[in-house]
Amino acid sequence: MRLVLVGPPGAGKGTQAQYIASNLSIPKISTGDIFRANVSGGTELGKLAKTYMDRGDLVPDEVTIAMVRDRLSEDDAQDGFLLDGFPRNVAQAEILRDMLKDWGQALDVVLELVVDDDEVVRRLAGRRTCSQCGRIWHVEFDDKKDDKCDACGGALFQRDDDKEETVRHRLEVYQEQTAPLVSYYADEDILVGVDATGPVEEVTQRAMDAIRPYMD
Repeated sequence: MRLVLVGPPGAGKGTQAQYIASNLSIPKISTGDIFRANVSGGTELGKLAKTYMDRGDLVPDEVTIAMVRDRLSEDDAQDGFLLDGFPRNVAQAEILRDMLKDWGQALDVVLELVVDDDEVVRRLAGRRTCSQCGRIWHVEFDDKKDDKCDACGGALFQRDDDKEETVRHRLEVYQEQTAPLVSYYADEDILVGVDATGPVEEVTQRAMDAIRPYMD
């Protein structure tokens, strides 16, 4: 199965991508993983990407796309894959479509993790990070009553990108960039949405039930 996972920040894409890919016995491919592999491996694309990253600039689409193309051409992705973080816009979706068409392939389904903005804010703005060990706690889910890490005793702090105003801005950006992408795949008749609230296992089960009709 070849599928793309989309959803707002805080929807649990990373967690669900891991579980779904494991259930389907296909590789989970995220742009973050691809970037790290290329940079740490010293590939030509990795070196090129690093020049932008070191300047604090966004890596151009053509570099990202070339990395994705290389990864999808590897042996383990020939019978299927789960893409997380790509495509991010309609232009990238069209390039992915043409890339797969050249290989005689096509996406089977695009899975959208649906969660409302207030729930995303609740999940992300409640996170606190340990200044010593880096472990993440949640003021509500972990019932944290103090500002100390239960694992090492380090002081907990709220990362800037976890602050409510920043989270809401990230959601606005997501809607601007991804709403057209969701519509694009809906028009292709391969988009399915699942409620991403509730326990991880329940969300995974909903996701598997939703994509089952698209399996070979």
